[in-house]
Amino acid sequence: MTDPVAAELLTAATDTGTVFDAALAGRRHRLVRHDGVVLPLAVQRWHDDADTDDDWLLGRCSGPTLDLGCGPGRLVVALADRGVAALGVDVSVQAVQRCLERGAAVLHRDAFERLPGEGRWQHVVLADGNIGIGGDPVTLLRRCRALLADGGTILLELEPDAALWCGSAYLECLDDTPVDAVTDAPWFPWAVLGPHAVDEVATEAGLAVVARADGPRVFVELARA
Repeated sequence: MTDPVAAELLTAATDTGTVFDAALAGRRHRLVRHDGVVLPLAVQRWHDDADTDDDWLLGRCSGPTLDLGCGPGRLVVALADRGVAALGVDVSVQAVQRCLERGAAVLHRDAFERLPGEGRWQHVVLADGNIGIGGDPVTLLRRCRALLADGGTILLELEPDAALWCGSAYLECLDDTPVDAVTDAPWFPWAVLGPHAVDEVATEAGLAVVARADGPRVFVELARA
């Protein structure tokens, strides 16, 4: 699904475990795609407590929930406060440390590595742009599908007004000089998925959209087709 330009860039891609550490530590960043499109990072939201914008997603998690790319753990904490068993997974050391500081259950691991309870999770969450993990939404959703118990669902946040984009990107630090921001930034595989392409991508992954929520933030719930 990656175009030739992105494929060339990906030969120099790095372990994404360290990519987001600086942003999570408080430095200002934005995500720059290889096609030049700039995506803001809602880092402050990641660090804040869950709010009403997260309610639709949280409210649909009725059983054991796995939050992939959990960041500082706001959703894991919010689910635990609601009495829902939840585990966060993230490759960032900074993310894991902040989860532990706020009492969130977390595992320092890649989403594609072996995870606890595979095939027994009632819900898998991909919020805050984490459909981008690995650079291929179909592959990621198939992985999530394999983690689910029978009748389980995936809670997915989409990029408003977007379609599907797959390629490579880097994080530009806005606290550096323009030259340093580019030359010191490693490329990594990434993807964007919006409401204009989610049905097609879900179908390819063996899933179907069973619920939607439109607004400033856009969510869908996916179940096995």
